[in-house]
Amino acid sequence: MQECLQFLRGVWYNHGMRNEYLRALDEYFCALYSDYVRLSAIEGYVMPDVLYVASDGNVARRDASCMRLCYQKDCEGLLKKFKASLADTTFTFSFAFPTLRERISDRFRKTSFARLLPEALRHCGDTVQGAGEKLAVEPRFWKRIAKGSLYPEKNTVLALALVCGMQWQDVLNLLAVCGYEFRADEVRDVVVRYLIENSIFNARMRDECLAEYRITNLPIARARESA
Repeated sequence: MQECLQFLRGVWYNHGMRNEYLRALDEYFCALYSDYVRLSAIEGYVMPDVLYVASDGNVARRDASCMRLCYQKDCEGLLKKFKASLADTTFTFSFAFPTLRERISDRFRKTSFARLLPEALRHCGDTVQGAGEKLAVEPRFWKRIAKGSLYPEKNTVLALALVCGMQWQDVLNLLAVCGYEFRADEVRDVVVRYLIENSIFNARMRDECLAEYRITNLPIARARESA
């Protein structure tokens, strides 16, 4: 990934008029995004040689990461085409109902979303109530999510991480106990990961990055934040 980033910095060095954090997001995305079926479908994408002759004379296979956009000669043009085709298809309700088996299991688990949430919020200087006010989730449902009687959907956990400025490891832990993980083949996940890893929690900057990749379904209470 570092090799990709160095290459892209050379390609886009002269584009100083663009906000630095958006340019950095593009670099990060091209180096990490891994839906190779979707990438190879972009008009003008050149399929790299995956097979090669190794030093011992045997035919070897390169890692699939060689198919990422950062290795394409026209990386910037391909990314522009890719962005033009984007639409956010990640809509979900803010919560899901646990099954009876899951509710019983939660009573004996040492880790669950409800148990990890207060500590994760404490690390970023927030509270359960304060976090709920920053989310576009009805208060009655948020209270049940925080208590563990409802499970948060992935979009809700990601939105929570962004509006509260959570630490990376805390986000990973909260996702894991809900049965989720960050996926490099999901546009939403790559962009959110960039924001968290680089601590870009300013509402305007965050929303510009999300809009750049047409991510619209995170339940963030933007109106309240901009007041």
